[in-house]
This record gives sequence, structure tokens and C-alpha cells, in this order.
Amino acid sequence: MHEMKRRDFIRGATLGALAFTVGGAQILLTAREARAQGVPFRLLKASEADTLEALGETLVPGARAAGISHFIDQQLSVPPEEALLEARILNVKPPYANFYRAAIGAIDRASEAREGRRFAQLDTPSQREFVDLMRQGKVDGWQGPPGPFVYFVTRSDAVDVVYGTVEGYESLGIPYMPHIAPEKRW
Repeated sequence: MHEMKRRDFIRGATLGALAFTVGGAQILLTAREARAQGVPFRLLKASEADTLEALGETLVPGARAAGISHFIDQQLSVPPEEALLEARILNVKPPYANFYRAAIGAIDRASEAREGRRFAQLDTPSQREFVDLMRQGKVDGWQGPPGPFVYFVTRSDAVDVVYGTVEGYESLGIPYMPHIAPEKRW
């Protein structure tokens, strides 16, 4: 990030921008912008990103367009103590990529066993039914981090990427006031 000026970084951070690498240079983009521009993933495979997007969209409509996969991928590439992921808040042991890969693998394996297709390939009603069973810990043959925990972590990440931005605040009718200390906003 040495190529980026501190002032540009701070301004971008208050708008929800993250540092993404594009063409060998680091630039500030929101996860939504990174997705729209097709910024390559650093750590996630395309199939993992597809599953994350489908899961995020099932949990919080708008998560796909808001760039949930780009958000998670970018956050997996920063030092663990700087990550904004719910996994960090809940004390998942770093590297967080291990948790997300295990969760995605469990989702896709269980989906294939149940429906004969990966989760991202299911129709919307089947995805919703699967997620409801996962939330309750009732997916037969589940092998991975506990389904209800995966549900909670991913749902929290999806909420953050959809509503934790200036646009997200505006969509809820909440004034975004980054210049006011959080304890004085309400």
C-alpha cells in the first residue's frame, strides 16, 4: 500500500473502500465496484466465489451485487488482526481462509449429496430450503464447521457488505455520519 497516499486511503476507508490489486497496482474500490469491474480473486477459486455469492444472496438479497465474494477474498488476504470478517469477531482461528474453504466445501458436498448439484447451481427455492436446514443443523451428511455457525458467520458478512456501506445506510434511511463519534450518532 506504500504507493497509495495516506489521505486517499483514509478517504476511501470512510466510504467502505478496500485495497484491491488491479494490474499490479493497489487501488481503492468498494467490494461492489471490484465485482462490477471483474477484479481477479486473490485467494478464492471461481467455484468457491460462486458458492459464496449464491449463499450470500440467499441470506441477504443484494449480497451478490454488493460483492460478498470480493469482500471476503480481499479480507482473507489482509493480516488476520486487520480483517473485518465475522470469523475474526467470533475468534475463528486464523488463517480464516481455512474456515471459509471448509464451509464452502461442506455446503457444496452436502448440496451434491442432496440435490446432485453444487449449491450455486440450485434454483432459488432449493437454495432457501437448504439454507434453512443448514441454519437448523439438519443437513444430512454435513461434514465441516457446524452448519448453524456457517449460517451465522456468512449471514453477518453478507449484512456487512450490503448494509455496512454509505449506500447500505441510505437504503435503510439511516444518515451516514462518519465524522461524528459512534457513541454520539444515536
